[in-house]
Amino acid sequence: MGRYGSAGRTRRGSTSGSMGPRDSGPRGGSGGAPAATTGVVKLAAEVALRDVTAGVATRFQVLVGPEEGARNFVLRRFVMGEGGGMPLHTNEVEHEQYVLRGRARIRVGQSVHEVGPDHSLFIPAGTPHSYEVLEAPFEFICVVPNAPDQIRIAERDGC
Repeated sequence: MGRYGSAGRTRRGSTSGSMGPRDSGPRGGSGGAPAATTGVVKLAAEVALRDVTAGVATRFQVLVGPEEGARNFVLRRFVMGEGGGMPLHTNEVEHEQYVLRGRARIRVGQSVHEVGPDHSLFIPAGTPHSYEVLEAPFEFICVVPNAPDQIRIAERDGC
């Protein structure tokens, strides 16, 4: 059986060159996974969806991260259902996002955008942002630095 579930669905292969030893800190080091010397290929369906407690009808998956040997970034997939979304909040890390399907109204700073498939977004660290699903399921890929992050809900912090 493969590392992520059923046999035959997971493939590991050599990369073109070694990433070398890991350094210390949140992007590597003694507490993390070993340096990636092989690639990882898996189906998103094999990764458990977890609830986002700050959101409504919102779940996410970590598709590629430290457990796979990724030292610099974390690749996540978010799925928001009917009536779903996230309240206005900030994060300590930037977000790069790509919409896969569905539609949503997204606030980034003072601007509001309606987005759908093939839209890409950049949300700088510390910028207030929110999500309101218009057409479910709303799904997007979100890439963040592999660094400590803290979500701060604007309403709770008096923003």
